[in-house]
Amino acid sequence: MSQPGRARSHEHRTRRHLAALVLLLLAGPQSVASESDTRLTLNAKDTGYRGIWYMNQPLKNEYRYKYSGGLGTYCAKHRPFAVYCDEVKRTFFCYGGTPSQERENKTLLHMVSYYDHRTGRVPRPTVLLDKQTTDAHDNPVIAVDDEGLIWIFSTSHGTSRPSYIHHSVRPYDVNEFIQVRATKIREDREVPMTNFSYMQPWYVSGNGFVAFFTRYNYPADRTACFMTSPDGVHWSQWQRLAAIDRGHYQISIANKSKAGSALNYHPQATGLNWRTNLYYLETTDFGKSWHAADGSHVTVPLTEPENAALVHDYEKEGLLVYLKDIRLDASGHPVILFITSKGYEAGPKNDPRTWTTARWTGQKWTICPAFTSDNNYDMGTLYLDDDGTWRIVGPTETGPQPYNPGGEMALWQSKDQGATWQKIRQLTKDSPFNHTYARQPVKAHDDFYALWADGHGRQPSRSSIYFGDRTGNVYRLPREMTGQRVKPERLN
Repeated sequence: MSQPGRARSHEHRTRRHLAALVLLLLAGPQSVASESDTRLTLNAKDTGYRGIWYMNQPLKNEYRYKYSGGLGTYCAKHRPFAVYCDEVKRTFFCYGGTPSQERENKTLLHMVSYYDHRTGRVPRPTVLLDKQTTDAHDNPVIAVDDEGLIWIFSTSHGTSRPSYIHHSVRPYDVNEFIQVRATKIREDREVPMTNFSYMQPWYVSGNGFVAFFTRYNYPADRTACFMTSPDGVHWSQWQRLAAIDRGHYQISIANKSKAGSALNYHPQATGLNWRTNLYYLETTDFGKSWHAADGSHVTVPLTEPENAALVHDYEKEGLLVYLKDIRLDASGHPVILFITSKGYEAGPKNDPRTWTTARWTGQKWTICPAFTSDNNYDMGTLYLDDDGTWRIVGPTETGPQPYNPGGEMALWQSKDQGATWQKIRQLTKDSPFNHTYARQPVKAHDDFYALWADGHGRQPSRSSIYFGDRTGNVYRLPREMTGQRVKPERLN
């Protein structure tokens, strides 16, 4: 992909850095936010790592909710949550946090930190802002630009709350952030950009950002969209990718040559709890044109269930599709990870929940079942190694709250591009709470291979933050810290 406006991008970055320097000189090291930003941007240090507990849609059965638990790294349509930067040997990450003690789970805090691979330690996390909700759909996502600035995108669930963009004052530093007054193009003029949902920003080195996101009621209940920016401040006009019936969920990925999105859709007659079918779109020119995996042109937005982007018609089979992960292999071909099930409610009546991969071979889509677990919202992450080995880290093993989201984490491996899978290690066991939503860092380092949280599946609880390494060792980040930097606790 090539992006115009690189000179403009450099000019805006220069202005941004000068503005940050002026703020530092005038306000001193304790305050880098503008006056209007002071109440929003907290730049405070917390005493430990605590994730948010969240639930959605109570049910009249023993499982209590459509989904619930420790959802600090929720949801699949938010990505990425972590980025490894070899320049400083750190994995930077964000998550949905919560205050300690009496205010635990009373509000959602946007938290930012890093793991130092040279020392094996983490600092006290930074509290970026209080989102003033308990809704984990407002969790943050992260990106790192060519200059090492850490970008945090604070999403919103629908249009009732504002969204925010911040970046760090200094490269590879999470102590101080400033708010970006982002704009977008609408009707050929720049207007403030203050709301977006399910944000998925990808930084393409040398070019800027591409972002997939959702806009509610635009015209569908959930319209899949796309935008670009050379500098993170000035964004393009929003492009509708899909608006079939009541809308879509999408998951995305990008590299230097293409950006791609996998989507399902909500049929008009069955409501938003029903999501089915599998679609795939990609662009190699920053959204100027869109194509199916075979290169055939696709007109966007998609408006009919039968279209050139359709990978498989699960609606005819009466199956729901829950998107989990998407990767590009060494040839740039997409591989999509998803779960199929018979219904949206928790419990055995909607078994099997089948983990499935769809791979574009260069000539056709190959779809293979992998293994099963016990909830639609079991969330894992897919790795495509350089030697052709595929791996999945996910909560596939039955946890202490069966049939609720998550469970015990396991590591699976395939040597034949998803045709068969072998469980090579169970990562957690005898846990008090279900482990949920394993997330893969961008450029994942072997020592910080996946990030996730835990929480009770059926009632409010504390939630801790975990990461695992490539070999399957699991570490818990400290909920309370007495020092400034500590080594996480190894559990296995």
